[in-house]
Amino acid sequence: MLPKRDPSPANELELPREAVTYEAVTYSAAETRHAVRAGGDFLSTPNLDFEAWRDVVRLICGRYTPGGIEPNTFSGRARVRSVCGFRAVDLSCNAHRLDRTLQDVRADAVDHYYALFQIDGQSRIIQNDRIMELTVGDIALVDAARPVTYACERRSDQRWGSLQLPRRSLLAHLGLEPRCPSRRSGAAAARPLRQLLQDAVEDEQSISVSAKAYMRLAFYDLLGAIFAPSDPEDASLHTDRLFARICDIIRDRFADPDFGPCDAAVEAGISLRYLQKLFTARNSSCSHFIHSVRLDHAARLLERRSFLKTSQPISEIAYASGFGDYTNFSRKFRRRFGHTPGSHSGEHTESGRIRTAESASLVHDV
Repeated sequence: MLPKRDPSPANELELPREAVTYEAVTYSAAETRHAVRAGGDFLSTPNLDFEAWRDVVRLICGRYTPGGIEPNTFSGRARVRSVCGFRAVDLSCNAHRLDRTLQDVRADAVDHYYALFQIDGQSRIIQNDRIMELTVGDIALVDAARPVTYACERRSDQRWGSLQLPRRSLLAHLGLEPRCPSRRSGAAAARPLRQLLQDAVEDEQSISVSAKAYMRLAFYDLLGAIFAPSDPEDASLHTDRLFARICDIIRDRFADPDFGPCDAAVEAGISLRYLQKLFTARNSSCSHFIHSVRLDHAARLLERRSFLKTSQPISEIAYASGFGDYTNFSRKFRRRFGHTPGSHSGEHTESGRIRTAESASLVHDV
């Protein structure tokens, strides 16, 4: 279970209150909290032994086991911070290998990527049968939901910084599922990303809630600039699939009068800005598509009403189709079909007159 935020001191994560006991030494909750405290210089955090480091890392980012070193000679540090809603983790150790097995992945049940910054030392990432070399200044993208091994130089300590990235949000901004691990060396956007991360940590308390939302978009934009696919066909395929999923969400929720573009973006796990971008690329808007789905549904109900010769109130059909205001419904219906809802029936619709929501979504209301 992930730790909860502790409002005092701000930006520090709360750890279990009970003491953490190991075979050789017992760490109190206060000592463990100090080991992962948010503030201060990273090198001022205390060194942890093998068991303490492993358990603290498990608490803040998942199961990783140091290897290639005698436990009694191991030392490492760990720190976790909140950065504009992201979880940022700093780790260092002198182990020659870090392993995350399939059993570890299943036990953690996490679903995120993380951007990994090599701060000191040199390491090799092995994941999905791919091997990536990291040197100081490199940035890699790693899938936390897949087994991974870090092989390190035997002559130096390693230090990494990482930023945890929710899977759905990252995929939406990149435009496709990235191959992991992915590495970028000397990317133009890498330096401003590292600077943004540092500044956001230092200014966390002075950043408003609304400003943090924009800051998160800035992080994703820079990550997109670094890890965006070079093959436009791959990106196009993913965006088409994402757009189809958004349309399915709208078809499932259109009957709710309060449902709008913001709700669609939340369910799709993307930003409202990116959602609108997907529709703009198709010469439409999300609001227009929602209205098109609602009007298609209302037209079908009106045809059924006419065929069965029922006395169902048209206002009831309007509300069942997701319109909270009848006047608005009537106006949009006339604009779309060329006649009022009351005169609508299957006989009044010429072949091809009623456009489906899919085709109507590509034409703006005027």
